[in-house]
Amino acid sequence: MGSDDFESKRLTGPGAGTTGRSSSGDYAGQYHEGVADPFSGLDTAAANLVELSGVIKWFDASKGYGFIVPDNGWPDILLHVTVLRRDGYQTAYEGARLVCECVQRQKGYQAFRVVSMDESTAIHPAQMLPPRTHVSVTPTSGLERAQVKWFNRLRGFGFLSCGEGTPDIFVHMETLRRYGMTELRPGQYVLVRYGPGSKGMMAAEIQPETGAGGLSSH
Repeated sequence: MGSDDFESKRLTGPGAGTTGRSSSGDYAGQYHEGVADPFSGLDTAAANLVELSGVIKWFDASKGYGFIVPDNGWPDILLHVTVLRRDGYQTAYEGARLVCECVQRQKGYQAFRVVSMDESTAIHPAQMLPPRTHVSVTPTSGLERAQVKWFNRLRGFGFLSCGEGTPDIFVHMETLRRYGMTELRPGQYVLVRYGPGSKGMMAAEIQPETGAGGLSSH
C-alpha cells in the first residue's frame, strides 16, 4: 500500500509519531510477565487496525512471540504465536517479509492478523550459523567491561571494544547463545573474556553488564 494511505491511518497515543527505531525490550518484558492476549479488547480497537509490511526480526516459538521490523520506521511490532497459528503459519523465520494488520496497545503495536508472508528472503535456523564458522577460543583475559561497536544478528557476528587503543574483539552469535543472550545493541556494555583466534581477538565468554540476559527485541 502507498505511504499516503498508510499515514492516513496512523493512530495517536503511545508509539504514534515516533521517529527512528526504539527498543521494545520493555514491551517484551511486560508481555513475558503476562500481557493480555492479542485478541482482547478488539471490540473498541478493531476499527483502528493498521495494515503494514515489514520483516521478521526474530521469533521464538518456545517463548510464544517475536518481533517485526516495520518498513516505515515505526517501533518494532510484537507478533504472538496464536496470531500466526490462527492464520495458518506454524512459525516465522528471521528475514521473512510479511503484511499484517496491527492494533495499538499500551506499550506499542501488536500484530492482530497476518495477511501474507513471503519466506523467500527468510533465514532458516540451519542457515544462520553455517558449520565450522565458530571456533573454540581459550581466554587470555580476565572478565573485562567492553562496549558493543557493531552487531548484526542476521549475519551472526559483531565487534566489541574495551576502549581506545585496544584491539576490536570479534563476537559470534553462537557465543551469545551459549551464554543465554540473543542479541547485542551498539553502545551496550557487556562483560567479556577473550583470547586470540582466527579473526584476531575473539570473545570466549560474554554476559550482560547487569549479570542477567533480558528480553529484548534489539
